Amino acid sequence: MADSANFPMLGSLTKIKKNMQKVEQVGSVRVDLLGGTIDLPPIQMILPRVVTINLATTLVARAAIEEISSPVVVFESVDYASTTEFALELFQSWDQVTNPFRELQFVALIVSLFRPKSGLKITLESGSPPGAGLGGSSAMGITLFRALAKFYGQKFSQKEIFLKVNALEAKILNRGPAGYQDYFPALYGGILALKPVPGDIVVEQFFNDEFKTYLEKRLTLIYSGETRLSGINNWEVYKKFFDGDDQIRNGLREIAELSDAAYRALLKKEYDKLSPLIIKEGQTRARLFPNILSSTMKVFESELMRRIRNAGVKVCGAGGGGCFLAVHEAEDRPKVEALAQEQKLRILDLTVMPPSDFA
Repeated sequence: MADSANFPMLGSLTKIKKNMQKVEQVGSVRVDLLGGTIDLPPIQMILPRVVTINLATTLVARAAIEEISSPVVVFESVDYASTTEFALELFQSWDQVTNPFRELQFVALIVSLFRPKSGLKITLESGSPPGAGLGGSSAMGITLFRALAKFYGQKFSQKEIFLKVNALEAKILNRGPAGYQDYFPALYGGILALKPVPGDIVVEQFFNDEFKTYLEKRLTLIYSGETRLSGINNWEVYKKFFDGDDQIRNGLREIAELSDAAYRALLKKEYDKLSPLIIKEGQTRARLFPNILSSTMKVFESELMRRIRNAGVKVCGAGGGGCFLAVHEAEDRPKVEALAQEQKLRILDLTVMPPSDFA
């Protein structure tokens, strides 16, 4: 978050009112296991038997809201150790002709949905590294919206929250529609299968302690240190799909088939079938577009497969940088961690967040 000294503000007058309510909210960022990209509308209606499987992690976005006495909205970023203020009058419409909020446009437009009548201090923390490919912006959007709804005493269903935040993120991305998978882990927690039907997304919860343990022992989440813009890769794949590109269409169809096979295995609790399917999905995804696996990821994958049998790599999100999964047997985790350390890559905690009560 950058300083916005050129925008209207009254920073020197900012004071938090005494005895005012303070609201806090958290929401998980996700790790996608199978079926990313095919959650882009209307691709999810065109391909048969589409399902996306992902999990909520204990890496969480956080939003805290306090009322202040000054006629401004203050955004405080924990990640960037920065504070930015905007005049309250700017938040009376979500449909701005110009963009006074710059890189804060997404969170600012979410605030605008509530038409604040008094000043606010909003503290935000993303929960994941920048450009990690873990759906951090979507999780932040969901978390901020829920915090604002709680602050103003307004009630929304999960579907209403998803539709509003998804629509605003698509507006900000400005590269076709935004997929839907990133929002639901922040709403539900657990391990999810997301199945599209006309006009809705059916959410199935697969969390149990056995499955949680299985995944945590066999998946290592690694941050490449390379940031990426998910909208660019997704947009290129999206365009080529509708241009009739056979490589893209066949690749996404294969991803849908692998995801459906994983879903059917989950229905039977055949968890041992999942790791090979995740690896195969990662290989199929890497062939979709030249930059989906970064050079750092390719070097890691090559050495991983040389050292460890039945291991592989699955990029998180749209790829091009950010995080990836190393998929391996439980006993091979020390070897995977040693390889990541050799290549100076950062291992992130991958602990599955249990399902959360929606409140």
